[in-house]
Amino acid sequence: MTAGAVVIRTVGLEKRYDDRIAVRSLDLEVRQGEVFGLLGPNGAGKTTTILMLLGLTEPTGGTAEVLGLDPARNPLAVKRHVGYLPDNVGFYGNLTGRENLRYTARLNGIDGRAANARIDELLRTVGLADAGDRAVETYSRGMRQRLGLADALVKSPSVAILDEPTTSIDPVGVVEVLELVRSLAHDHGVAVLLSSHLLHQVQQVCDRISIFVAGDVVALGTVGEIAAQQQRGLNVSLEIGADGDPAATRAVLEAVPGVVAIDGDPQDHRLLVVTVAPEARSAVLTSLVGAGITPWLVRDRGMELDEIYQRYFAAAGGAPREVAA
Repeated sequence: MTAGAVVIRTVGLEKRYDDRIAVRSLDLEVRQGEVFGLLGPNGAGKTTTILMLLGLTEPTGGTAEVLGLDPARNPLAVKRHVGYLPDNVGFYGNLTGRENLRYTARLNGIDGRAANARIDELLRTVGLADAGDRAVETYSRGMRQRLGLADALVKSPSVAILDEPTTSIDPVGVVEVLELVRSLAHDHGVAVLLSSHLLHQVQQVCDRISIFVAGDVVALGTVGEIAAQQQRGLNVSLEIGADGDPAATRAVLEAVPGVVAIDGDPQDHRLLVVTVAPEARSAVLTSLVGAGITPWLVRDRGMELDEIYQRYFAAAGGAPREVAA
């Protein structure tokens, strides 16, 4: 997937509350057709950033543009083109799911046959086709979250901003929601800004991510790019699994120039953890194959999002916490 034009841009965006900085000098670009993830603990600035992009709170510095519009000056124009799912979505409990969606459709100038067709499609998409005519007060939290996603998509938005979209949804539903998010961006060209603390979900669905710590974005890019930035100039740890005599595998690895250390994995005796200079990484694999040893696993340890995330908070002198903001 190749992302298109920039549809969300911030330059030096800041938000201060008295002497506390909620967001500091944020430079951000989100492109048409990509899923962009916001990660960070409580109070890191993710939700404040979202509120500024929606025109629901004014920045104290810098600029923001959504589809070329300033949200602080043109909040209604922005809202016409942006679907928003908050982390605690609210509906009229005495109305059915369908009636709540029909109300949203009318607010957005969609009525009659077109609204009904759109609502039927969305209820099927989010797995609520059989519950659409039940009162929302009978819905579980997960069902309300699904309805919230449908509500955000009623207007067929150009931009979708989703704050913790999989909260309280069962595992099968999570897979379906993530597939929908991916399809919105990659198949329909919607720019999706997704805030979540569930790292494995973010890694599955996001094309790029930003990591927030205490109001600052400390990393931005693909998971691979961020990992490479962290490891630049440092030795690389490779997890290697290979069949055959472990002593023979170790002997081949020890002979490779640039290999610093070889250790067994304490969790899996079949694996070796090889510490190697970055420029010697390819030589490790070439030497193994040349010796007739075919690895069944080669993984750069430290390239997973949870490992990257932990290192940034360790560097900041804190520890990540489960978050929804």
